[in-house]
Amino acid sequence: MTAGDEPVIFEWRGTFTNAEVNALHAEAFETRVFDETEWNWCELTEKHSLGWITARRGRELIGFANVLWDGLVHAWIQDVMVAASSRRQRIGVRLVHAARDEAARAGCDFLHVDFEQGLAQFYIDECGFKPVQGGLMRLR
Repeated sequence: MTAGDEPVIFEWRGTFTNAEVNALHAEAFETRVFDETEWNWCELTEKHSLGWITARRGRELIGFANVLWDGLVHAWIQDVMVAASSRRQRIGVRLVHAARDEAARAGCDFLHVDFEQGLAQFYIDECGFKPVQGGLMRLR
């Protein structure tokens, strides 16, 4: 069995290291790799998130999605990331659907997402979000 043949395991609040998520983030969003003194995912998710979904093929972290919330009924999905080698396999859709299911299980009534126009097909057509109007204010 090759690594590509191994099943993908999705886990709510799955374990991860800062190095793993920072490397995945750099690949997914085409940025440099931050170190944990700049972007400490472990600390931030524990402090601010309802939870997160990890996707692993074997020991390799190939997907991640963060779910923030207001503590009541609204949750937001952020930072949906899939390794380039695992794209076009519906991993992102499965991350979003797992986030949806866990937010609902936690008692949330709404799951929000914002995205660039080029991702509309993914979030609306593939994941099932409904288009709504929103706004963004750049602070820096």
